[in-house]
Amino acid sequence: MITKTIFSLAASIIKFIIFYLFFLNAYADTVNKKYEPDEKGILALMYHRFEENKYPSTNIKIDIFQKHLNIIKENNFSFLSPNNFELEFSKVTKEKKILLTIDDAFSSFYLNAWPILKKNRIPFILFVSTDSVGKNGYMSWNEIKEISKEDFVFIGNHSHSHEYLVKYEFEEFKKDIIKSIKIFKENLGYNSKFFSYPFGEYNLEQKKYIAKNFDYAFGQHSGVIDLNKDKYELPRFPINEKYGDLERFRFLINLLPIQYKFIIPEEKFLSDLNNPPILSIEFFNDQPNIDKINCFSNEGGQWKDSKLNYKNNRIEVIFKEKFLPRRGRINCSMQDKDGWRWFGTQFTLN
Repeated sequence: MITKTIFSLAASIIKFIIFYLFFLNAYADTVNKKYEPDEKGILALMYHRFEENKYPSTNIKIDIFQKHLNIIKENNFSFLSPNNFELEFSKVTKEKKILLTIDDAFSSFYLNAWPILKKNRIPFILFVSTDSVGKNGYMSWNEIKEISKEDFVFIGNHSHSHEYLVKYEFEEFKKDIIKSIKIFKENLGYNSKFFSYPFGEYNLEQKKYIAKNFDYAFGQHSGVIDLNKDKYELPRFPINEKYGDLERFRFLINLLPIQYKFIIPEEKFLSDLNNPPILSIEFFNDQPNIDKINCFSNEGGQWKDSKLNYKNNRIEVIFKEKFLPRRGRINCSMQDKDGWRWFGTQFTLN
């Protein structure tokens, strides 16, 4: 009994130390940040397969995709060119922008979606895992080179193997990324400035390595990008047959960002010692309506409202149960005079 108590106390102390160290690190990175009331944000959409109907969890029917594009135009939202991403990300976005991203470079994208995007010159990022190129069901390097010649197309790096890299030892992870960069340079003449984490999963050590080799990195957690977001944890809304219905799509493209200084912990990989995590969201001193924010999570394997402690410009999210493998998700929303606002974060588990 005494031994169990000692281990429990030690685990609590370790959690507190980790929380405190992340707080100091996060605070140092936010000295020049401030709340921007006119920020409308960049909303990134993530697609995979097109008209591959036997894969509904990653597929979108091409007629629905065309309707998505029409809805974006009907709302008078501009498509963001990846070539202008750095400029748009570093300033207040006073008019909502939409960024299209496509993961994995499936052949169905080239056959079904590419002709539509090419005809209308709609910009996008195509994230490529180099090991898959040329294999059955995937685009070839000739096809990737062909589309990359267009000035509205940008090719992003999606690792080499597209395995569950968060479970790799760090040196093995580095080898995978280095190999993908080498193949990019051999075939395209450059390494992309954009990276997309396979499955949206990463740990802090991996994130820091990606930051040394890329300018931006995208996850698979939902939310709207604003100039205060971490550029190596950029959110995207996954779109597929289930989550691509037109009513939901109309709702999500009108979402606005919830700005914040930082989220603690920065480490998004959970072990037994830090599951459930101590989650704290730090907002700006002059930011309104913090007390209107509600969050929900899939702790314990079921989606439910999260208990929140509101403390001035900070919200602590209190989890009663552990997150179950492989992912823990938290989404927060708020409605104000401008509409609905949204952000999310994701944890990965053993």
